[in-house]
Amino acid sequence: MPYTARLIDDAAKERFDQFMARHAKGHVLQTWGWGELKSKTGWKPWRLALEDRGEIVAAISILERKIPVVGIPIFYASRGPVLDWADHELFDALLLEIKKLAKKRGAIFLKIDPDIPSADQDLEDYLKSRGFRSAETGKGFEGVQPKYVFRLDISPDEETLMAQMHQKTRYNVKLATKKGVVIRVGTKEDLPAFYRVLKETTERDKFLVRAYSYFEDMYDELHAAGMAELFIAEYEGQIIAGTLALIIGEKAWYLYGASSNSHRNVMPNYLIQWEMIRWAKAKGCTLYDFRGVPGHLTEDNPLYGLYRFKKGFNGEYTEFIGEWDLVYRPVVYFLWNTLEPVYSDLVKGVIGKLRRRNKG
Repeated sequence: MPYTARLIDDAAKERFDQFMARHAKGHVLQTWGWGELKSKTGWKPWRLALEDRGEIVAAISILERKIPVVGIPIFYASRGPVLDWADHELFDALLLEIKKLAKKRGAIFLKIDPDIPSADQDLEDYLKSRGFRSAETGKGFEGVQPKYVFRLDISPDEETLMAQMHQKTRYNVKLATKKGVVIRVGTKEDLPAFYRVLKETTERDKFLVRAYSYFEDMYDELHAAGMAELFIAEYEGQIIAGTLALIIGEKAWYLYGASSNSHRNVMPNYLIQWEMIRWAKAKGCTLYDFRGVPGHLTEDNPLYGLYRFKKGFNGEYTEFIGEWDLVYRPVVYFLWNTLEPVYSDLVKGVIGKLRRRNKG
């Protein structure tokens, strides 16, 4: 079947996002607004769609970035593309159009990390048959986007969802309420306080955080489009926790969480998650994604507490199919794979030294 390929411009952005919201595999990281956000951090977004009789049937938001020193671009489609993955004819047509764009831009490869469970052997076989190769790194949460997540079906009523929680989780939700923790929807004026608490969290748990401007840009781009919400937890008039959630169609994602070193005993993190779930339900969502957890960890792992916290809400532990690269320039790709880990470790080492020096 012949399809019409189209690069989506600003005039068609609403139609593009409407497709993302309606589609079963639509994802907020594939929306127009997410591309605009990433454009402020050095990426160039390309939105490509295939149409059948004027209706979008497949789409992909590709982020292009030039690698340091040599200036050759790579393509990355976070949680994309969005289409019926079982329709190989449609997928082939989309891959052909992506290849044309890649040739025009001189891209080394296309990286995808689709929202598809690892048990889908048919998709894995298809990807391999089209030249994709696994690009697993085993670092952090196993990729640019987490490979392992907890996802909760929130279509049951609130009473059922509460009853299905782990007993300790349910207790902590109720304890926070009893202690007087108040959860409210935040505004842009709350962002500085949220970021201050986020910095406390990153210093306590020893992980990197983006600059404040990134969160400000995220709020401006996605909140205005109805795809992001800030939540604030207060106790005795003090902001002690905050979260950022993303939403599109019938799906919501817990993206960032922050908690102060003060008053952790009143369990604000449990109540704020519950209120986010209630908010997502009220918006018509049926799926709530707690986002990343480490894979295959044991109780002695320092990140086990994060796993246990998310598991307590009774979500389904899900392993995605992971990262896959479709290579257009094999020689340059080999050099990229060899040098990128060295560069990445070097940058992280420099950042770590600067932070230790600033603290000193």
